Amino acid sequence: MKIISQTPFLSKPYCLLVLFIAVLFINSGCKKVPDHVPTLHLTTVASGLQGPMGIEADKNGNIWVSEVGTGANDGKVVVVKPGGETYDAIIHLSSFIKQGADEPQGAGHLLLDGSILYVLSGNYLYSVNVSNFMPGDTPIDAATLSYEDIGSFVLSYPFVNNTHDTHPYNLTKGPDGDLYIADAGANAIIHRKSAGVYSVLAEVPGIANPTQIGAPVIESVPTAVMYDGHNFLVTTLLGFPFPAGYARVYKISMSGNVAVYQDGLTSLVDIEQGNFLGHVVLEHAVFGLKGFEPNTGALVWVDGTTTRKLAGGLNMPVALKQVNQFTWYITSIGDGAVLKAAYY
Repeated sequence: MKIISQTPFLSKPYCLLVLFIAVLFINSGCKKVPDHVPTLHLTTVASGLQGPMGIEADKNGNIWVSEVGTGANDGKVVVVKPGGETYDAIIHLSSFIKQGADEPQGAGHLLLDGSILYVLSGNYLYSVNVSNFMPGDTPIDAATLSYEDIGSFVLSYPFVNNTHDTHPYNLTKGPDGDLYIADAGANAIIHRKSAGVYSVLAEVPGIANPTQIGAPVIESVPTAVMYDGHNFLVTTLLGFPFPAGYARVYKISMSGNVAVYQDGLTSLVDIEQGNFLGHVVLEHAVFGLKGFEPNTGALVWVDGTTTRKLAGGLNMPVALKQVNQFTWYITSIGDGAVLKAAYY
């Protein structure tokens, strides 16, 4: 396995964690990281994946990963065992080439809620009970699964800023037990009360274009939604020209009020709880003359006011799964891999 050491930030041993908190919050605002704290290690857990996107983990230590597909209804979900062995779990998920696009819209993010695995793929939300599925079993054919057409609801909804587009991309469970879906086409958060019962919680506002290239307003594409105990936090990947340093995390109340939680970030694609020091977000890449530049993604700590890079040099990461306060799994579409980021 290849292990890459990154700049230290969070410490597992209690005494060092206390020292770190003291430096951050007591020492007259000094943000210097103390010496001799554990290092964040990046380890490749699985490789050779085809367009890895969403990621989840179960109580047995297995990692569930979606693969976007080529656009021919060939999206899938694979299971990676703790030892790195990879097995197909769900095949033939909706995947198509959207008109005017040069890439497939296929399997996106996952949510494992008890024994139910929710999968966003194409315009659909699939759900399947995976409690009896074992890695190595015959893969589940998506044609046998129930699904909901989220996209049709979105396309028929009278949005204020109507993009006439839909891409159900990421999802979370709210404090009310309902699902909340980030639609990256409509730039909105969809509230799913139950199967077939949908409403719009909020539209995600665009930003003024800080460059001389492109339209005067840039779309704020929602890429992840998470409930932090008070509000939903929504990460955004800005549209063209994808200016670095302008992406935002928004906070959205249960009643749909939208405010900025934090800005000054770049091409955000996911968010996780982190710990009491703050949350952890994932930056996809910096956009250059030839498109998104390889190995410019990052894992970043945020607390609503400040940011600190935990790991840089990630190759187009797209999803983040936290398994404890010191460990995260990351999908890298650039490397076709699953990475483990851990403090120990």
